Amino acid sequence: MKNCKSYTIWTLLVAFVVMCGTISCTGDFEQINKNPYQPDDQEMEGDNFKLGAFFPQMQVNVIPAQENDYQYCENLIGGGYGRYLTHPQPKWTTMFAFFNANEDLLYYPYSVVFPRIYGAFKTIKDETGGEGVTYAWAKILKAAAIHRMTDLYGPIPYSKVSGSSIVAEYDTQEEVYYGLIRELTEAIDVLTPYVLANPDARPMADFDLVYGGDYNLWVKFANSLKLRMAIRMRYAAPADARTYAEEAVNHVIGVMTTNADNAFIAYAKNPIEVMWNAYGDTRICAELLAYMEGYQDPRREKYFQKAANLEGVVYAGVRTGVTLALQSGSYLDCSAPVANTSDPLMWMNAAECYFLRAEGAMLGWDMKGSAQELYETGVATSFAQYGLSGQETAYLADDVHTPAAYVDPLNPANNETVNSTITIQWNENAGEEEKLERIITQKWIAMFPLGSEAWAEQRRTGYPAFFPVKVNNSGDASLTTELASRIPFPPSEALNNSQYYNDAVAKLGGADNYSTKLWWDKKNN
Repeated sequence: MKNCKSYTIWTLLVAFVVMCGTISCTGDFEQINKNPYQPDDQEMEGDNFKLGAFFPQMQVNVIPAQENDYQYCENLIGGGYGRYLTHPQPKWTTMFAFFNANEDLLYYPYSVVFPRIYGAFKTIKDETGGEGVTYAWAKILKAAAIHRMTDLYGPIPYSKVSGSSIVAEYDTQEEVYYGLIRELTEAIDVLTPYVLANPDARPMADFDLVYGGDYNLWVKFANSLKLRMAIRMRYAAPADARTYAEEAVNHVIGVMTTNADNAFIAYAKNPIEVMWNAYGDTRICAELLAYMEGYQDPRREKYFQKAANLEGVVYAGVRTGVTLALQSGSYLDCSAPVANTSDPLMWMNAAECYFLRAEGAMLGWDMKGSAQELYETGVATSFAQYGLSGQETAYLADDVHTPAAYVDPLNPANNETVNSTITIQWNENAGEEEKLERIITQKWIAMFPLGSEAWAEQRRTGYPAFFPVKVNNSGDASLTTELASRIPFPPSEALNNSQYYNDAVAKLGGADNYSTKLWWDKKNN
């Protein structure tokens, strides 16, 4: 990890952040300081503590890292919809996989991410006067969190938010995307000259759980996030998408290019380990297993634990959207993800950036390389991330293997064949759709376990091919094969915030359900 720091500092920050989350971090320091477990003003002034303590709050909510927050904001949504991690226990009957999530599930991301990110950001903005490198860093963190929220719901409270309250007029997703890209560009423009003039400066190292205060790496992350968002809007605004992508890649510092640039957050315990071990609530998804088994992918042992108590089975996955209650045996015996308590949690990796650039290069954009070069480097970078350098050579030369059929180890009725014959080796003579499927398929494998990002890319492109669901409790038959395009707004918004809710639905451009496509989801429109 890039940011080794004392556990004492981490404990202090966690205590402070928890209190901030309770009071929504609106800057009410008088109330905060009445708590005997919090530092007083004099203590907070030392080593930038008064300002710096709000940065861990933002960082641990980009992808919510606390185990319950992670489960309800990421694992139950992106884990299953992105076909990385699904749920082996029959207790989950009202959930996203069946398109019938209840109020608590739909509201949870609202209640966690919005108040904590916006509350901390407002305090940082007030303390800095909305200027300088520290504020620029906060803008990057805000963009990293909020782009995930708009990709869940579509329109969200954004530009009209004041403080941590989310009772505000919604922006369209288009407005959110352009606003976040503008904020990222502003942050990059502030941080770049500082980094070039002060390459060794680490003014906020004690408060940075990702890069240890290295603003050079934060600029790379910001450019990489800008590239991700640019590619995502490719079908909705192709000219602007190209402009933003080329700005990011050709910037003087640029995007992530090596695994040393990867963004991982150091947290007290890895939430995925809690999901599979303590909770027994997640196992490898059937699609990921089918693709990697078919390709004989050497990364399998880095992603999957071996199945237990299933004779003749090495790795076993569980389908998303099937009923488990009536089936014999235990799906807990299927493969759990490889995740240990001390493992940091990934936000973004260099491999993803190479695949983003490969897609841009395929379209003729200036991505500093050809589509084939960037595609192959993306695969090689992913292999290197898992200590498998050199094994990508034979993998990339494979023009024979295709995704395998999925075999349910407990119920043959769930067996399924992948609707794809895509191979691994690059084919320059292939059409654009075959090239795109090849890029997205390998990007999907390399981005594991970023389920929400995998789901967004599958919605955007239609790749990789996913299985239909067998249980669809939404009342909308199309979801069985077309799958979810978004999650609905929390029902409480319609009851308690009707003015803004009705406006949000109008800005969504369709019914408030799982089927209405987001602004950037324009490929097949």
